[in-house]
Parts: sequence; structure tokens; C-alpha cells
Amino acid sequence: MKMNGIKRDNCMEKNYEEFTDEELVNLAQEGEANAEEFLIRKYKDVVRSKAHLYFMVGADSEDIVQEGMIGIFKAIRSYNKGRQASFHTFAELCINRQIITAIKRATRLKHSPLNTSVSLSKPLSDTEPDTTLEEILSSNSNTDPEALFLLKEDMGYIEGNGAEIFSDLELSVWNEYLKGKSYHKIAEITGKSPKAIDNAIQRTKRKLELYLGR
Repeated sequence: MKMNGIKRDNCMEKNYEEFTDEELVNLAQEGEANAEEFLIRKYKDVVRSKAHLYFMVGADSEDIVQEGMIGIFKAIRSYNKGRQASFHTFAELCINRQIITAIKRATRLKHSPLNTSVSLSKPLSDTEPDTTLEEILSSNSNTDPEALFLLKEDMGYIEGNGAEIFSDLELSVWNEYLKGKSYHKIAEITGKSPKAIDNAIQRTKRKLELYLGR
């Protein structure tokens, strides 16, 4: 249904308790933000039960949980019902794999002279000591050229390190956002509602915070 040329988002009317995990994944892969967030919340206890089995050098239990949540993001994005078992089985595999990969990475960093992680609280530059990456991610503005450059750099850092945690829609929306385009313009380009665009941008920011703040 369209109103004034904008597709109406009816996802709020759905009772996600009635959906199977596989159906929720399908909705999430089609860009339905509420379905994805419901599924992520549903699996948070699974992540915590897995996380307490592991120990990571220089990290606490919440750091391990965050890595497990990245595993859920990856599972939702890459699950293929026709080629894989149940989503629950696949999700557990992705959670374990992400945590183990993070543990191996932490162990390597412990023995490395350089620490390549990104600090959210570190000043952006000597000329802007009061501005941090965390503040940029929490901002709704995409008009600051320096901020946009740094966000592009961070996306490149994540993709270069193999963290495929962004959906095709999120990448498409984010690329347009980094060009300084408005929500309404991005909505026209992608055929989504401005609300769906906002949801995709906020999800991408949360994933950036989750990954970079590990």
C-alpha cells in the first residue's frame, strides 16, 4: 500500500511470535528491520549461553557476548534455507565460529607489537580533540566531510577484516548516506520508505559500534 507515493511499512502490525525463525530470517533479508531486531533479541540468550564457555585474552564476558551477536548478524545475512539446516543450528555454528575467530585474533594481538583495533573514544584528530568516532556514529548528520571520510574508512576497515555483517540493503543505503544524500532521496533511489531508510542507517551504526567497540 502506498500513501503519497511512499510505501507504507506494515511490519509493526505483525506478531513475530507466530513466525518461525526461518520466516523471520526471510523477512529480515528482505529489509524488514523489526523482524531482524526481534530475531536478534530472541537469540541473545543463546549467545550468552555460548559466551560463558569461552575465555578471551584482554576481554570480559560482555566482549565475548558482543562477538556472539556479530555471529547472529552474519547468520541472518547469509542463511539459505534451501542449502542449510534449521536456522537455529546454523546460528549456533555462526556464533561459535565468530567467538573462536575473535579469540584467535585477540591471542595474535597479544603477541603483536601493534594493536590494530579502533577506539570509539579516541579523538578524531589533534585539531578536534573533543570529537570522537562514538559521537559521529550517534549523530544523525551526514553533512560533515571529515566525519563522512572517517566513517568510510571504518567501513573499509571492517570489510577488509572479513566482517560481513551488513545486509545488501544496509550497504546500499549506507553508500548513499555517505554521499551526503537525504533520507527522502535515498528512499527514492532504493524504493523504500524514509522510515525503512532510517532503520537501515541506525542498524548500520549499531553494527559499526558493536564491531569497532569490541
